[in-house]
Order: sequence, then structure tokens, then C-alpha cells
Amino acid sequence: MSDNIDAPNPARTGVVGLDDILAGGLAPGHLFLLEGNPGTGKTTTALSFLQEGARNGEKGLYITLSETERELRDGARSHGWILPENIEVFELVPPESLLDAAQQQSLLYSSDLELGEATRQIFETFERIRPARVVLDSLSEIRLLAQSSLRYRRQILALKHYFARFGATVLLLDDLTSDTLDKTVHSVVHGVIRLEELAPEYGAERRRLRVSKYRGRAFRGGYHDFAIKRGGVQVFPRLVASEHRAGFERRSMTSDIAELDTLLGGGIEQGSSALVLGPSGTGKTFFALQFVAAAVKRGEKAAIFVFDEELGLLFNRTRSMGFNLEQLRDSGMLHIEQVDAAELSPGEFAHRVRDRVDFAQAKAVVIDSLNGYQASMPDENALILHIHELLQYLNRRGATTFLTVAQHGLVGDMKSPVDITYLADTVILLRYFEALGKVRRAVSIIKKRTGAHEDTIREYRIGRTGLKLGPPLEGFQGVLRGVPTFVGTASPLLDMPLAK
Repeated sequence: MSDNIDAPNPARTGVVGLDDILAGGLAPGHLFLLEGNPGTGKTTTALSFLQEGARNGEKGLYITLSETERELRDGARSHGWILPENIEVFELVPPESLLDAAQQQSLLYSSDLELGEATRQIFETFERIRPARVVLDSLSEIRLLAQSSLRYRRQILALKHYFARFGATVLLLDDLTSDTLDKTVHSVVHGVIRLEELAPEYGAERRRLRVSKYRGRAFRGGYHDFAIKRGGVQVFPRLVASEHRAGFERRSMTSDIAELDTLLGGGIEQGSSALVLGPSGTGKTFFALQFVAAAVKRGEKAAIFVFDEELGLLFNRTRSMGFNLEQLRDSGMLHIEQVDAAELSPGEFAHRVRDRVDFAQAKAVVIDSLNGYQASMPDENALILHIHELLQYLNRRGATTFLTVAQHGLVGDMKSPVDITYLADTVILLRYFEALGKVRRAVSIIKKRTGAHEDTIREYRIGRTGLKLGPPLEGFQGVLRGVPTFVGTASPLLDMPLAK
């Protein structure tokens, strides 16, 4: 493919994410194919394409062989659209001579209308309006009228050359309801966009698209998630971290707790990622919130994406520990959002995170937890790639990312649902351990790429006064296994002296 040198200004589709994938939009004066099964969003995308042209003063023509004009306009109204006057809808119906007068038919049947008559009506309408943008819906009807692959190919070529003479940009829709193995149009058109709908075992349907062909233009390949919402189609281009970089001053992000910052060797470096790992109930969210609160106190914005906990419960629970998340949210310094993994695709989630960093200038991002994120993407290999690109992107934009992962088990051998420790720059390990008849909690830093850190293990407590860390547990062995052995002479435990 070329590098788009000397390419004319593209015809934007009206779908921002799709234009990004297409390197700006559709090449003017060419024929494009938009294919997908019924319900994948072809008509909505086509209407956006025509309305974008109308906003630029271009005439548009929607030729429909399958839907009635009333159905088309009703569909537009469902998105809050009223089609402007410079968009004309032409409903192709058979002439009276081809209808059975006795039956008083008023609907189009492929067997009733000759292909030549349909083509003549299309050309006459085009010459009367002279639009700059055309949508033909759908090719399945033309394929049935043609009745043979050769005649169908010749008809598509005739349409291509005719529209090219007038410099019109044409979008052909194909609902794949007849002979889906016929790739005739693929070789004729300038570009091919395919829309797909996937049905998971549980949760809302997932939609994705892929550009499989675009002559003379470098487009963004691969699959991209999209959603159909009121107001049109929203496309979420696949994140490529290498395309994004921002200059920023690297400095240590502190927690405002001296013992924790000492354990971390001064804090966590800006533009890096930290993984908080431990069994359920150890306070992973609380550790991440400590850094968020410190960032907001310094005047930096932050964003929290919660997968596992209802926000009302989180607000009440953390308020009793000294964090007023509602007040921080209302001040505009903190964005906090509950994410439903069953309803949100990974692409849309990445888009929301990017939005907070790019436009809201968030410097700290918390994803709580990766277990919930994994539920939105059961394929572990795909999850690793998504997390890798997202973390690399956030690092390049100067945002510090905190991810929490709940391990299986409580003490002893722990297992994680997915291993991303090699992706994170810093790994904070939380553990339960038993000492003197009580269940206690310990923290240790097992990895930090960006500098030195303490290699000790410290006990910590979470109470009404917040997070408190004790001195290094030098008198114990086996803390991380959950059942330590005391080998010292004096207890380093918080508020728990040992008798000699």
C-alpha cells in the first residue's frame, strides 16, 4: 500500500472512529462496499455518511431496494436524526406494467422487476439529483435480479464506471443474505468494510469491524470494536501504543505515607504501572486509593474504573477510612466510573480510559480489578495484548496506572487468574499471615523496574485513621507463606509486643 502521498481530501464518514481507521475517510469518487449480516449497523453507518456530506453542503442520495422510505426515516428518527433536504431517499419500486393488477401489489419482489429497468431508474434519479454521495441498499437484491455471477459482475462494473464519470463517492451495502461466498464485488470496489456481530454466552452482543481492503491507502488493520447507540455508530479503533507519545517530567509519585514510600524506594515513578497483588480482602483497592488521594492533594486529576464493587458500597466503605470519594468526584478532580463487564467491550473500555487521560488530563488511573476486566475478555491471550497496549499507551502519556488482581486462596500457595507481573513496572504483594492467634496482613515489593526498593516485609493495618505500616518484620520467617516462625528477640508487630 502507498503512504497516502498526494491523496485528495477524504470523504469523512461521519463516524469519528471509522475515519481514524480509514486514515481520514473514503477516497472521493470511488466505490466502497459495506457488508455485514442484518442488524450489524450498515444503514446507520450509511446515514451518517450522507449526513456528514450534507453538513459540508453536498447532496446525498439513498437508493433503497429493501427498506421502504418510511422505515428508513423512522430508523433515522430513532437516533434523533431528521434527514436534511439535501439528502433524498429514492425507494426503488417496480413500474405498474410489471405488477399484477389483480393482486394490487405495491411491494418490490426481485422476480417482478427486470435488472435493466432497475438500473434505468437508478441512473435517471442520479442524473436528476446529481449527488456527491450515494448509498445503494442493498446488493442482495441486485444479485437476485442478475441471476448469474457473470451478469452480476457486469452490472456492478457498469454502476462503477457510471458513478465514476460524475465523481460520486458511493457506498454499496450488502446484507449477505444471498450467496455469501460470491466475492465478485470485492475485486471491483475500491475498499471493503465488514461489520460483524458476536453473541457471547452471557451479556450483550459484541460488534466489531475490519477493513479488509483499501486501494492506495494505509489503513489501520485488524478488528475494532464498535457499538450502536442513540446518535449513531461509535467505533473504537484498536489501540496502538507506539503511535502515542508525550513529553513529561519523570518524578516519583508518593503516597503521603512515609513507611510505604520508603518501602517503594521513594514512591512510584510517573509514567509507569503498578500491580497490587493479593488475596481477597487484603486492601488492594485501599493501597491504590492512597496514591490517588495523594495525587489529588497535589492538584493532579485521577480516574478510577471499578469492575467489581458497587459504587455506593465503595463510597461508604472508604469514607469510614478517611477517603471522601464523592467529594473528590464532585470537585472535578476525580473521575470514578462503574464498569459492567457484561455490557462493555474491551475496545470501548480502552477508549474511555484514553478519554480521561487525553482530554481530562488524568495523571493517575486505577483499574480495579483485572479479574473483572478479564470477564469482559475470556480469551487470556487477547487480554494480555490489550493490557500490554493499554499500559504502554498510559506510560507514554505520562499517566501512572494502578491495577489490582485478586489471587485465588487466602494463605499458602496463591494463584492468579492471569499473570501480568512481567508487564507491570512495580509489583506490590499483599499477604495474610497468622501470628499470636491473630490474622494479620503484610506488604512487600517484589519488583520495581524504575529504581531500588526495600527488600523487607512490613505489617500494615487499615483502620479509621487510614493505612498504617509498621517496621520491617525482621524477627519472622515464612510470612509470605502465611504461617511464619518467630526467630527474633523482640516483636516488630504493630501494637503487639512479645514477652521474652
